[in-house]
Amino acid sequence: MRFLFFLFVAVVHLFSLGSGKAIYKSGVSQRTFQEIKEEIANYEDVAKAIINLAVYGKYQNRSYERLGLLVDTVGPRLSGSKNLEKAIQIMYQNLQQDGLENVHLEQVRIPHWERGEESAVMVVPRIHKLAILGLGGSIGTPPEGITAEVLVVASFVELQRRASEARGKIVVYNQPYTDYGKTVQYRERGAVEAAKVGAVASLIRSVASFSIYSPHTGHQGYQDGVPKIPTACITIEDAEMMSRMASRGDKIVIHLKMGAKTYPDTDSFNTVAEITGSKYPEEVVLVSGHLDSWDVGQGALDDGGGAFISWEALSLVKDLGLRPKRTLRLVLWTAEEQGGVGASQYYELHKANISKYSLVMEADSGTFLPTGLQFTGSDKARAIMKEVMSLLQPLNITKVFNDAEGTDINFWIQAGVPGLPMGNTQQPEISYLHH
Repeated sequence: MRFLFFLFVAVVHLFSLGSGKAIYKSGVSQRTFQEIKEEIANYEDVAKAIINLAVYGKYQNRSYERLGLLVDTVGPRLSGSKNLEKAIQIMYQNLQQDGLENVHLEQVRIPHWERGEESAVMVVPRIHKLAILGLGGSIGTPPEGITAEVLVVASFVELQRRASEARGKIVVYNQPYTDYGKTVQYRERGAVEAAKVGAVASLIRSVASFSIYSPHTGHQGYQDGVPKIPTACITIEDAEMMSRMASRGDKIVIHLKMGAKTYPDTDSFNTVAEITGSKYPEEVVLVSGHLDSWDVGQGALDDGGGAFISWEALSLVKDLGLRPKRTLRLVLWTAEEQGGVGASQYYELHKANISKYSLVMEADSGTFLPTGLQFTGSDKARAIMKEVMSLLQPLNITKVFNDAEGTDINFWIQAGVPGLPMGNTQQPEISYLHH
């Protein structure tokens, strides 16, 4: 598996820094578009050098090998865990050994939740053990568990229509998958909506377009003033099965046990490294990914790949002896899976210097074959970005798509800083890889 993404992270970094900052900001540049276009075109040879080194040269598998070493050594990296802190220390040492500049840790406070033992068994109309994964931040059940009848619904609308049936029951959501962004609301809000109508627990069909009897964990949130109830994901297969049973009028009863516990917030760090700009060192182009992961995998795709792609971007620039005009800053976020916790605190710490941020980038959508980049910025910025992307013609990665967003960089985008997340625009429908 090759990480093509790290290539054009590096390329876009390099060439987006050539022209004045006004190409990204909404302000009026003193330079004409033609002048900027000509300057970008002058970087064609450097673009080819990066492509040759990253795709065909000795570093074509370096990011993969680095990532493999971390995940094999550390394993999953849940917020608040010793594994995450070990990974942060390893990356701090790696970035120093790589010769990057201003390598440091910025302290943040992050959640500490552990899932404990968990199980679910359908006891009526037959005995069937369900595969479940508690959702992040869920409360546990009483030690003896919860035994309750099931109400199966396909949407929040159906839940509201049948609210009188929900009290004292376990709500099972069998929502159809449309796309990740729309369907994930059931994971995020399912427990709250079920609790509002008196349910004692909720089980959510995993947010995925495909399943091999695999439940998927992820973040969920409670709401002030609404009772907290245990919540977990189940497989597509079991959600569909219970939906069929319910449609036939069968009574369904589940015994649910979850040992989840939430501990006080703990100290952690965002990990930072730079290549200092040669002409405008106070101005920043930020590239990022998150080091934390959920506890039931190895965190290689979400988001080890994005973190190491972002590291590789700076490594390639350094190894080629290139010095960008603006400072390239790598940030490896912590506690993204809990809602961008580390990134939120970074924003609060640095937003006073927001005018110095020319571009914010994030890699957190997998490492599939891309066809272009998502971008949010002014019309002038988009026109310049299209010229930048033309330098990737040898790889046929030239498109500029709309509506860029990312959990860890949305704080900056919403404040007006141009954003460039690494979207997978040629990704197959395998959203089961999402958290």
